[in-house]
Amino acid sequence: MRESPWVFASARPRHLGELLRYVGERVDQGAAERYETLKIDYRSRYTPLLRALAAGAETVTEITSNSSLTQGAISQTVSLMLKGGLLARRGLDDGRKTGLRLTKKGVALLTTLEPHRQMTFLAIRCLELEIGYPVLAVLQALGAALEREGFASRLKAAPHRQEKEASGGR
Repeated sequence: MRESPWVFASARPRHLGELLRYVGERVDQGAAERYETLKIDYRSRYTPLLRALAAGAETVTEITSNSSLTQGAISQTVSLMLKGGLLARRGLDDGRKTGLRLTKKGVALLTTLEPHRQMTFLAIRCLELEIGYPVLAVLQALGAALEREGFASRLKAAPHRQEKEASGGR
């Protein structure tokens, strides 16, 4: 009897969306455990904002353009960071936009996180060596491919591509 693709042979996920969520959750959970052990009050979702602000971004629009997150996700995270005292709003020179800046508490957090950031990249490199794949490069290539052609378009084209492959590319 043929196994249904909807039934798992084990508790581990096997399909793209599930695998991406599973891996993301495992990474976030491990990072959260490490932050807790180090007594750092931090959420992984702060990272893209901190990186963009450290690079000179001042507005939600600039932060969004410097990350792979949506403006909605950035706005939610900004709200959390404002409540946590990590960010403050400030008027910009043109008076039409509001800028963001790290507070003293936010700057101190960046300083505290630097050794952890270095260990994160070392852990990723060790993971890449263990599995034999350049994880970050693969994910960046996957993201770039999906920017060139979205997944909905790829789903729509899949039957035609399958026919083309079956006919030897003709």
